[in-house]
Amino acid sequence: MTRVEPSSPQGVVKAITRLITASPGRLRVAIDGAWAAEPELLAEQVVRDLAPRRALLIRADHFWRQASLRLEDGRYDVDAWLNRWLDEAALRREVLDALTTAGRVLPALRDPKTDRSLRPDPVELPEDGVLVVAGALLLGRSLEFDIAVHVHLSASALARRTPTDLAWTLPGLERYEIEHRPQEVSDLVVRADDPRHPALAHH
Repeated sequence: MTRVEPSSPQGVVKAITRLITASPGRLRVAIDGAWAAEPELLAEQVVRDLAPRRALLIRADHFWRQASLRLEDGRYDVDAWLNRWLDEAALRREVLDALTTAGRVLPALRDPKTDRSLRPDPVELPEDGVLVVAGALLLGRSLEFDIAVHVHLSASALARRTPTDLAWTLPGLERYEIEHRPQEVSDLVVRADDPRHPALAHH
């Protein structure tokens, strides 16, 4: 049964931090949400709130496939955005699996704006280190996370808050909710239609 409670922006950060601090060892955390939900901004706040526990933010868009592959069917192809933009194999190999096997992860693969390959030095996380992967379309697929948070916006909120140049993603986000069920596979759902007065839904 889902329990919903009113919260605040800082309350959301604290709730996610509590989930993380309740679990020992190295953790892989997903903060999933549409671009309009700004999951990366929330992830930055969580990483700061976890200090002094070592945490590293990984942006999902830094693991997009190169433009020649993800845009081969056009810049606004919804199927491609849903299923082929994110290089799941690379994110799994270089980040999620690497954390559990070696404790060293690649923080970025490619610049999403310039499309240039990035090869920063691997980052080593301590035994209680936390990896926070933030971005869209992360859940309900082949990626394994220890803790999953989904920032949910209703269809009307998405339509209202999505910039015009990203409106083409709205049908894809509707499909994502139906096909991948991010709310059902999350440990915590943040209902953020009004970002000033979010609510927390616990399973």
